[in-house]
Amino acid sequence: MDIQKLSVEIQSGEVTIPAYLAHPTGAQGLPLIVVIQEVFGVNAHIRDVTDRLASEGYVAIAPHIYHRQAPGFEVGYGSADLALGREYKNGTQASELLQDIKGAIIYGHHHFGCPIAKVGCIGFCFGGHVAYLAATLPEIAATASFYGAGISTFTPGEGSPTLNQTPQIQGAIYAFFGLQDPLISSDEIGQIEAALRQSGVEHRIYRYPQASHGFFCDHRDSYDAAATEDAWQQVKNLFRDTLRSR
Repeated sequence: MDIQKLSVEIQSGEVTIPAYLAHPTGAQGLPLIVVIQEVFGVNAHIRDVTDRLASEGYVAIAPHIYHRQAPGFEVGYGSADLALGREYKNGTQASELLQDIKGAIIYGHHHFGCPIAKVGCIGFCFGGHVAYLAATLPEIAATASFYGAGISTFTPGEGSPTLNQTPQIQGAIYAFFGLQDPLISSDEIGQIEAALRQSGVEHRIYRYPQASHGFFCDHRDSYDAAATEDAWQQVKNLFRDTLRSR
């Protein structure tokens, strides 16, 4: 399958932000998947995930969610990079993040005829938290959230935890965690699972006993090939069953 890859600009409220876009050649009417970055920006790993989704037959788009603070932000995985990425994470606002995701959805709808009712979202690290938040949007039919820390303790720029918004989730959500993750305890995973169950949300929680934070990223020392292979298959199943069947 021939994949087109390019940088585009999307409208997020009154702000224009860049995004990385990948899609099959001649894509029209395909489901859309919004890809949410780690704290390290829309870097090679996030672009690769976006490309892989496009190769599965989706229009995939990764908005630069740090653009208001640091246009074009993209760093490596060193300690200084992590500190800077966390600084910008702390400067985000939930309302702006959701507006960026809505802007990506509108872009896909206007330029490729992507059905509004067939939108997915996937996010990693801080993006995993943002993806859980994005799942509360009525447009989002399927969400894959990877090791999103802080879901049970805060909402970006606000006080009430994102977990409290679980009853607003209308689509399906799969969440992926490594049990060796120092940033997310087993208790927090249990709280997320309990909230989803109590709210009647269609969900699956995947726990990988030997995996740590960032296990899906092959650019990081914590990469776990076995966990990644299984998780990717589950992601493909989720998007196939929800975005292509309904």
